[in-house]
Amino acid sequence: MLNGKLVGWAEHGGLAQARRCAELGQTLVEDQQTYLLGRLGHKLRSAVLALQESSRQAAFGRPELLEAVFEQAQEVGRRAAAVEVAAIQPKDSARGVVLGAVLNLALPIASRELPAGAVVLGSEPALVEAFTRTQEWMGGPGIAIAAEPVGSWWKVTVTPVGERRPLAVPEMGEPLIRLIVDTRLEGWLDAAGPDRADIYLRAQPSR
Repeated sequence: MLNGKLVGWAEHGGLAQARRCAELGQTLVEDQQTYLLGRLGHKLRSAVLALQESSRQAAFGRPELLEAVFEQAQEVGRRAAAVEVAAIQPKDSARGVVLGAVLNLALPIASRELPAGAVVLGSEPALVEAFTRTQEWMGGPGIAIAAEPVGSWWKVTVTPVGERRPLAVPEMGEPLIRLIVDTRLEGWLDAAGPDRADIYLRAQPSR
């Protein structure tokens, strides 16, 4: 433990060991972010090049490509938004947020099974971003959400109702969600199950 936070496991504790674990963890976070930004930036450049080529052809005698230009412009926007999420550390401090209120914003039509007292600690914009992107990753609208307390955490299980469709940019799915959950919300994403994802979020301590 360091400053009240779990930073790792070791056979022998101590302040020096805890600081070393914290340094290693921060290095891993930075490496993950750098790699993800590189991949997302590459996919964004590819989308921009495709948009430029379609726009050029539409301007020189191929008006039927205008619809494709519109769709490609939307895709550029989606990829640029993903780069922004990965690059910018939110300034909002962690506070108690009612999980149901977050889901009202991020997943208004999702099927839910939530206890009334589900309050998590985190940045509300980061929580909304995480669940919005989780829905896209798990197949779009129609997912099911359930939450249960696990010690000092809330375990939120997300299950697709229909068939999952792979994302055009895989890095905008699990890798980006993991970055948000693990580093911005100080929780963790368990995506080991083939048909669901479990998101562990810090619970607000009882007063």
